[in-house]
Amino acid sequence: MIYLDYNATTPLAPEVEEAMKPFVKSGLEAGNFGNPSSAHRYGKKAGRAVDRARRQVAELINANPGQVLFTSCGSESNNLALKGTVVAGEEKPHLITSRIEHPSVLQTCDALENRGYEVDYLEVDVTGLVDPNQLRAMIRPETRIVSVMHANNEVGTIQPVAELAEIAHNHGALFHTDAAQSLGKIEVDVDELGVDLLTVAGHKLYAPKGVGALYARDKSELEPLIHGAGHEFGLRAGTENLILDVGLGAACRRARPDEEAPQLEEKRDYFHELLKNKFGDDVVLNGHPHRRLPNTLNISFRGWDANDLLKHTEEIAASTGSACHSDSVELSPVLKALGIDNETGKGAVRFSLGRYTKKTDLEEAAEKLEKVS
Repeated sequence: MIYLDYNATTPLAPEVEEAMKPFVKSGLEAGNFGNPSSAHRYGKKAGRAVDRARRQVAELINANPGQVLFTSCGSESNNLALKGTVVAGEEKPHLITSRIEHPSVLQTCDALENRGYEVDYLEVDVTGLVDPNQLRAMIRPETRIVSVMHANNEVGTIQPVAELAEIAHNHGALFHTDAAQSLGKIEVDVDELGVDLLTVAGHKLYAPKGVGALYARDKSELEPLIHGAGHEFGLRAGTENLILDVGLGAACRRARPDEEAPQLEEKRDYFHELLKNKFGDDVVLNGHPHRRLPNTLNISFRGWDANDLLKHTEEIAASTGSACHSDSVELSPVLKALGIDNETGKGAVRFSLGRYTKKTDLEEAAEKLEKVS
């Protein structure tokens, strides 16, 4: 099987598994099972492990450990960022986001609209880029928060987050970015980006599923979604998930975006050239040609239904950008927002490479795709 779906999820890194092992051992003698909030020796040992993991996440994004909140996933982090800020600042009932956000942002905005909040949506151009001028025209005094993802999960387009955040701040609004797809693939620095809130998802980063984090520059801007004891600085009640927090910390410590990005980009472009050589003009790139994640290649195979194509190449694990319903084709919201027509969009496949992708994998994948075309 050739795995080219790293944007969907990543395998657990060996270093992460090793870091978690001591906390999975059974029995009292292991001594690594304590509640991090407990004052005795077992609890203090667990608490130190959580603190270390928090520092490791903070170091990757150039934050202070006290600005990192552990969550269960990127979706929870997005919910906390949006719901938590509007509840804490109800005098500003307006939000702005983009049309190509992750469903956990878009559906949160839908839920807030149903509760009486106002939401406006930024359009994107054919490459998936937001226009900062549209944000300037849309933002208003009652805007509480602007949320635009750092990089898109389907086409990989990287947004001008620093410029957008500056616009938001100039108008007294907070800025949130979902960095689930970009963290570990490219440099992510919260100060350079100028963001107030930033979402992390562990399983996109070779960490376990079921763990994430939210960076919050100023925690006083948030209200908790889960109430109870004072865990996570009083912003997320519930005993810390010691094992998974340690895993996320280890994954962040292992991440080397400055080293891995050039290698991923080289392999991605090599695969693109292989496909162009085999399919010619029948291969169309979706997304920005340059300003995109180094591992992401979203292309349409003209004259093909992507679902049929992957069905006939079961040895390749990748994702499509459309779904078939009887005689109709339903494009993903991202492809629709880019203005891609149904005929082109139905042939869209997202190939996303990762740390363990080899050039021989790409050569084999290209050959298998050619055989069924």
